[in-house]
Amino acid sequence: MHIEPGIVDGAKIVLSYSTAAGAALFTLKAAGDEIRRRGVSSLLGGSAIATALVFSFFEILPHYPVGVSEVHLILGSTLFLLFGGAPAAIGLAAGLLVQGLFFAPFDLPQYGMNVTTLLVPLFALQLLSKKIIAPKTPYVDLKYRQALALSTAYQGGIVSWVAFWALYGNGFTAENMLSIGSFGFAYIAVILIEPLVDVMVLALAKSMKDVSHIGLFDARLTSAA
Repeated sequence: MHIEPGIVDGAKIVLSYSTAAGAALFTLKAAGDEIRRRGVSSLLGGSAIATALVFSFFEILPHYPVGVSEVHLILGSTLFLLFGGAPAAIGLAAGLLVQGLFFAPFDLPQYGMNVTTLLVPLFALQLLSKKIIAPKTPYVDLKYRQALALSTAYQGGIVSWVAFWALYGNGFTAENMLSIGSFGFAYIAVILIEPLVDVMVLALAKSMKDVSHIGLFDARLTSAA
């Protein structure tokens, strides 16, 4: 989902600074809530693991350019279910930054757009989870359809933001619309794969009943409390 260099440039790129700042403020609030709920060590530990995972998603897992961006298997719903909203958000932002600093410096000017594209759908997923998951339900007891709904919300949000940046930068030309469409179509594969990953990861967590007590994972992962 990296926005290609040159799609949004000049004065237009200032908007990405504003959206990224808004996402950062929301993340800080979520981090504060997490600290009050579980403590600093839990937030830092979960965020560190999430960062390493996100970096590996970008650099190790298959990714390829399609249309206006790149298709990556960014397991946003998986990170949320394992670590919670704040660690997942920090991991996404930090993992993206590490990749840009050390492996893809040409992506740094687009960091504001890319981090917005990753984080805002995560916040939407978090809100959706409260509507489709009963309050007393541990995440390990989720059904496939619930995992699919979370994945579709997250990946659909990514596609929507990529489309927004492309239209904002290049307008409603036929070529641009075709590039956006090809990118969105390619992301269907990610939407199909991610829920399967979620179900497998949750099944593994369920077999390790004390995993949420380690302090690195979200307490809701295996506990109804």
